[in-house]
Order: sequence, then structure tokens, then C-alpha cells
Amino acid sequence: MTKNTKQIWWSVLVLASLVFVSACSSGANKPAAPAATEIAPQETQAPEPTQAPQTFSDPFAYCAAVGTIDQPDAHYIGPKITDAILQGFIKAAELDASAEPSEVFEQSTIWRCMDHSVYACNFGANLPCDSKADTNQTPTQAMADYCKENPNSDFIPMYVTGHATIYSWHCVKDQPEVLEQLDEVDAAGFLSRIWYRIEPNP
Repeated sequence: MTKNTKQIWWSVLVLASLVFVSACSSGANKPAAPAATEIAPQETQAPEPTQAPQTFSDPFAYCAAVGTIDQPDAHYIGPKITDAILQGFIKAAELDASAEPSEVFEQSTIWRCMDHSVYACNFGANLPCDSKADTNQTPTQAMADYCKENPNSDFIPMYVTGHATIYSWHCVKDQPEVLEQLDEVDAAGFLSRIWYRIEPNP
């Protein structure tokens, strides 16, 4: 092999080595593919158990919780009327405290809640405990008929006007008119003069 031939082969070997080294360097500098990110499954939160509605056997605790209601609902599971309410009504209405409440008195006394307090009413002499106050100033047909039969009457009886009215009525000639206001309407719409706030410890 001549000297020139050796030089040519040597040059080819060096060139091949350079190409191999360059290829290896390019593979080493190539950025690695990002690793797959594992997504953790979301945890589903179990719904909280529904609490049973609270019930009350004491009217005062019930009204303190309820606030205002026209008559006890299913959340009250106590007696229809309690001694505390009866004695509280007797005291609030300034009745004879020495007399023992009769069975009729117990049956004719009702209670409700207003502003987180107990209020009681006794039907007594046709008192409309279970009716909302009547604030209407338009005379009814019954009033008109009464005044036609009793012109200039000084008053129209409550069996004609209705016991829930907050007004007294009279007849001007043969026409009914409001005479004066007799009562106020409480926050729940009832006649304030026949409902009494009951203290827990009368």
C-alpha cells in the first residue's frame, strides 16, 4: 500500500469517527419526552344524612324555636293545653286565680306563637279566637238590612256585624256607618284585646 493510499484510508476513518461522535452527541442532547402525568381520580363526597325534624313537648320551647305560627303544627307533640298556659292566661286576663280551671275552660282555651312567645285566648262569650281581625269598613248586606229595619239605631249588634270586626257600627237614618274603632290588630292579624302573652312561669 502506497503512502498516499494510507493517508486516504486514514482520512476516511477519521471522518467516519467524527460522524459517529456527532450522531451520538445529537441523541444525548435531544430532550427526553415528558413523563405521563398520572391524574388522581376525584373523590366524591357522600351527602350528609338528613336530620329528622325537631319536635317539642313544651309550648314555650316550641314557640321560642318557631317564632310565629297561627296554631301548633306537627313539630309540637305535647298536650293540647298545659297547666302553665291556663294559669298564665288566668293571671294575664286578671281572672279569679283561686278558682280551679274547669274542663270547659280548658277545652275553650287555645294558644299560638307570636314573636317567639306563647299567646292564649279563651273563646268565652263568643270571642273569635280562631278568626283573623276584620278591618273592613265597607258595611255588609246584613248591616244594611238591619239599618233599614232599625233606622238611626245607636249601634248595630255584633251578631250582625260579626265578632271579629275591630269597629263598632251604628245606623245613620237607614245606612250603616262606622262609629268608632274598638280594637287593634296584632302582628299576626288577630284581635289584640282577646289574646294574652303568657309568661313561662306565671
